[in-house]
Amino acid sequence: MICATERAAATAAHDQHAPSARMAVTRMRAGVWGKADDALAEEVPVALEYNGVSHAVMLATPADIAAFALGFSLSEGIIDTPGQFYGVEVDHGAAGITAHIEVASAAFMRLKERRRNLSGRTGCGLCGVDSLAQVIRPIAYLAPTQALSVTAIRHALAALKQQQPLNRLTGATHAALWCGGDGAPRLAFEDVGRHNALDKLIGALHANDSAFDPTDGFVLITSRASVEMVQKAATVGIAAMVAISAPTALAARTAQDCGLTLVAFARGDDFVAYAHGINIAMEPL
Repeated sequence: MICATERAAATAAHDQHAPSARMAVTRMRAGVWGKADDALAEEVPVALEYNGVSHAVMLATPADIAAFALGFSLSEGIIDTPGQFYGVEVDHGAAGITAHIEVASAAFMRLKERRRNLSGRTGCGLCGVDSLAQVIRPIAYLAPTQALSVTAIRHALAALKQQQPLNRLTGATHAALWCGGDGAPRLAFEDVGRHNALDKLIGALHANDSAFDPTDGFVLITSRASVEMVQKAATVGIAAMVAISAPTALAARTAQDCGLTLVAFARGDDFVAYAHGINIAMEPL
């Protein structure tokens, strides 16, 4: 079996799949044209293959692909537990990246029955579903969060910028953070796609099939809270999500229905609770 490092060595000598690239640009500033060097976030096709069968192609930042593969598999319900994820080999090729994923036979048979053919884009998380019934999938009702408070939300927001080095460089990526009960970020991932950033975080949280408690913390995202984001978090048992932008009505209704505490428009000291705000500890300022 060829390992990921051997596959990567077969690519061009330069790092064609770095998360960012430099480009010469012409810039207008204060009414004056000038030459400059700018950093741009990379997005490349990432093909996800399960047991040798192509399933999805996503446009993503070419980093943390193994975590992305595991997180996508969990958040999309392809596997039920990390134990059904047997491994992934990451192949860096000239046309993009292929993640060769091996899953348990039961999970693979279920995947074949779904007959899904996704075509991923950074702004869409539901491309290629076969029917309306697949849009809102059943989600088990969540246990209440143990770790969401006004103070924790504010601490997480205050620490957010330091967790986004790629966005500081390029201005083009979203982030998904796992924050503890004190609001301190424990893990953070960036990607040009908000769904991809969340999947990478989910994959990293479950990477060792450890005693991760999805109710003992919350997810902070830099994007809007769409229904896909709520579904991905709730599918893996995450009980609280904080977004710096708006939710959609469908996302808020889905959060209400599955027990996820949903906070949005979280900026500075302010936020709006759209679902299960009763779970937020309201400490004084």
